[in-house]
Amino acid sequence: MSFSDLFGTGEHLRNLGHFAAIVNLAAADGPINEREEAQLKKFAVKLDIEEDEYLKVLKNPNSFPIHPNNSVEGRLERLYDLFRIIYSDHELDKEEEELLRKYAIGLGFFKKVSEDIIKRSIEIFGGMSFEDYRYLLKREK
Repeated sequence: MSFSDLFGTGEHLRNLGHFAAIVNLAAADGPINEREEAQLKKFAVKLDIEEDEYLKVLKNPNSFPIHPNNSVEGRLERLYDLFRIIYSDHELDKEEEELLRKYAIGLGFFKKVSEDIIKRSIEIFGGMSFEDYRYLLKREK
């Protein structure tokens, strides 16, 4: 058994931490509903989360730390994923917004930058692709 088999790769650990953040946001407004669960399963596939890991994260998402991405593009994509799970039930609750602010800083955004991105994201977010999201964030109001 190799070292990476025992502890996982850096990328996989980042994905687990990100998935745990997504699960926390899904559960912030109460029990995970069917839409949120369907979205979580899509994220698990996208992030290469295995079934046993999926169940462990669902059971205790707070035991998986966030590992910030080194690139702005990577951080934006992670933030986009968080908005996708939040809006899977078509609304943003106060608890979700507070968690989102914490996660944005955990992802490596400075507080002021994270506030601006979150505010703009709330204004523009809908069922759009990451490329459209990134474009609209950069576009002037």
